[in-house]
Amino acid sequence: MPGLDPDDPRPASQQIANHLRAAILTRKLEPGVRLPSQHELARRYGVARETIKSALRVLTSERLIVTRQGSGAFVRARTERPVGLRPHVEAAFDRQHVAIDFAGFSGETLHGLLQEPLDKIRAGQRAPESLSIRILLPDMSGPAAVPTRADTGGDDAMLRERAERIARRHTEAIVESVRELKDLGLMASATAEVRAHRAATLFKLYLLNNEEAFFGFYPIVTHDVTVKGEKLPMHDVLGKDVPLFHFAVSDDDAAESTQYVEQARFWFDSVWSTIAREYPA
Repeated sequence: MPGLDPDDPRPASQQIANHLRAAILTRKLEPGVRLPSQHELARRYGVARETIKSALRVLTSERLIVTRQGSGAFVRARTERPVGLRPHVEAAFDRQHVAIDFAGFSGETLHGLLQEPLDKIRAGQRAPESLSIRILLPDMSGPAAVPTRADTGGDDAMLRERAERIARRHTEAIVESVRELKDLGLMASATAEVRAHRAATLFKLYLLNNEEAFFGFYPIVTHDVTVKGEKLPMHDVLGKDVPLFHFAVSDDDAAESTQYVEQARFWFDSVWSTIAREYPA
């Protein structure tokens, strides 16, 4: 990266932000790469750390980098799909106390993401002291916004029962896997809880260790399904391969990403503790 231009009238922080932006956009700094520390950058440019912090705030606001508390700044992958979420979930299990919250439609993707780290705990390759998983799902016991009949726009109990079976299959597998870890004595504390609510579920949210949030919108799609031998046209949510937007807590409490994680955590806790009920048997 070039040094500061003494003839450039722009502030040093803006020049540094421009240098780093150019390196990111030309992929000299690849997505996921950790930037030099604030101390290293300050020494490199011969400026105070506050100047570096100002430059990094510019890049954070432009969603080019994400800063993680205690870990530094990283080049952001603009959008991440569920396959991109996997290493973040696995990294969450490096902590002594692991907390994962999920709000979405069925928990199918979450089930797949958890299998490998849970297998590593069984094999003794990971040894967190505690694990807490909370899952928020829509209540399918009554009419909902989705799924509905595509031909009439009306409610259909068979479609709701189908959605409930899918959700139950994956969430029960998660609960049983976590319970097994506790029963085998592999963890001091291991809990997995599932609650349901009556609000429309049109997005998915993952919270990892209360420090990272992944958010994505569910598009509504129309397709045919066969239920009890009958082909039904339905409006449904498209859950798999939904682009996810990544936010992480940083050392800057005023950063947009930090505030997003805090508000996502507040939203989840508010629904969990008020309108959500134990998942119906």
